[in-house]
Amino acid sequence: MPHMTPPETVVPAALEPLEHREDSCKGSVIEDTEIVAVDSAIDNEPIVTRKELWSYYLYYNGDNGVGPLGYTVTLFQTLANNAGYDPAKGPGSSCSPSGQCVLPWAGGVKSVNSIVLIAQGVSFAIMTLLFTTVGSIADYGGFGRWVLLVFTVLCWATQFATISLTTPDRWRLGMALYMIGFITYGATLVFYAAIFPRLARNTAHARQLREKLRRGEISAEEYELEESMETNRISNISTAHSNIGYIVTLGLNLSILLPLASNPKVNNYTLLLTNGYWVLLGIWWFVFQQPRPGSPLPKGAHYATIGWKQIWVALQQYKQLPYTFMYLVGFFLLADGFNTTQNLVQICQNDRFQFSFLQNTYLGLAQAVTSTASTLGFWYIQRYWKISTKKMFAVTNVVTILLPLWGMVGLWSSKFGYRNVWEYWAYNVMTGLFQAPYYAFSQTMMAELTPPGYDNMFFGLFGLSNRASSLIGPNIVQAIIDKSGNNWEGFPFLFALCTCACLVIWFGVDVPKGRHDAAAWAEKRRSKNGEDKQTVKENEGGR
Repeated sequence: MPHMTPPETVVPAALEPLEHREDSCKGSVIEDTEIVAVDSAIDNEPIVTRKELWSYYLYYNGDNGVGPLGYTVTLFQTLANNAGYDPAKGPGSSCSPSGQCVLPWAGGVKSVNSIVLIAQGVSFAIMTLLFTTVGSIADYGGFGRWVLLVFTVLCWATQFATISLTTPDRWRLGMALYMIGFITYGATLVFYAAIFPRLARNTAHARQLREKLRRGEISAEEYELEESMETNRISNISTAHSNIGYIVTLGLNLSILLPLASNPKVNNYTLLLTNGYWVLLGIWWFVFQQPRPGSPLPKGAHYATIGWKQIWVALQQYKQLPYTFMYLVGFFLLADGFNTTQNLVQICQNDRFQFSFLQNTYLGLAQAVTSTASTLGFWYIQRYWKISTKKMFAVTNVVTILLPLWGMVGLWSSKFGYRNVWEYWAYNVMTGLFQAPYYAFSQTMMAELTPPGYDNMFFGLFGLSNRASSLIGPNIVQAIIDKSGNNWEGFPFLFALCTCACLVIWFGVDVPKGRHDAAAWAEKRRSKNGEDKQTVKENEGGR
């Protein structure tokens, strides 16, 4: 990611100043790809310490999603299924594994699977409001470091509260706890990811690169490549830690699931252990994180509205950041398709294995082991051959398209298309091999296209495109399932959505040009803010 160059910084003669570039909002094409801007203000921030970096990795090791993303929805779906009845037999009957299962809903009835998808859709809508309101606030003052803490504690609280979900009549409480946990977990991922670009800019290696650039010892292209590799390094290592945590958590859970298999509260105890692991590893980030405050809140601005105003300003100037916004649009569609595909396969998997925590743990272990190996393997391949982030991301996207395509096979066949036990094993292995790197490379691309100093605002938008994007998929798929009574009817729509998104990202996003547009935009915003502050000082002095 490029950085800004203040007037007092000496720039190698090979680098043209940003003022020589034409404004991209006038429709001109950036021809000089050698332009780099370095913000020396970053050098005033603390250098990342070993304890700080390791505490950052350990947070993600604990925040691995086993609880809020896996076990909690399974527990909610179990309670709802046990409270429901077979519509063919009427109220009071039990749901059969091969038949429909409905619950009273809004004056009528609705299938349990549709209710699960509705809960996810509403959760994504709430995330949209949160990320647009809070995302930009985190860029100002010391507010950012507290945002992650608040959402983390809320998520921990909801996970511990699942100990109360012991009878089917509490399925509504299960739905509420699942939604709160899912929302706050999604928020922790977004604001955790927003931290890493700033960490990457403040490592000792990044400082050395900037010094070499200023002394003219490396070219602009070498600087950008090496900085991209540094960003990818932190992103991939943190993703690997998340997967390692996934393995360790599931392994620890077997110590409860196996000996207490006949205990009716075994699932609740497993969730407590899962959450306890996150608390034990996650708390250290809040201890060792060094203060890197953002700019002061602009005069006359308010924390409640600054987020929406900043986003409105950014959207109005999308022509200056065409590739950043094209990526956000493409990733919005891609994340919507992929997240909903995961949710739909999870629903089919829970039906197939009768909501077994133990079986889901075994499948999760298969995914976690392959995820860890693939994250490190993809990073090694990228580093060895110096492959761009976009190309690496494109490889993972091919499998993103194949996952719903395989589900479509189940429409025409009763033998294949997520119909067999081995297919769910294959799904979890394939997801592990390609979708863990998918997360790492997707956020690295966002980091490279984000204007320096506006990380939380744009990662808030990225969170909208990722965790909060699924406003379309779950609602459309639940309507299809509710009407047809067939879970597999949702896969064709998801296949089309994922395919369209991958084409948008591959053909519509130019990362090098987008990186330079982001640097120019950030400099203009800083220059404008500087001029406004100077005007205020002059006016005050004139009084």
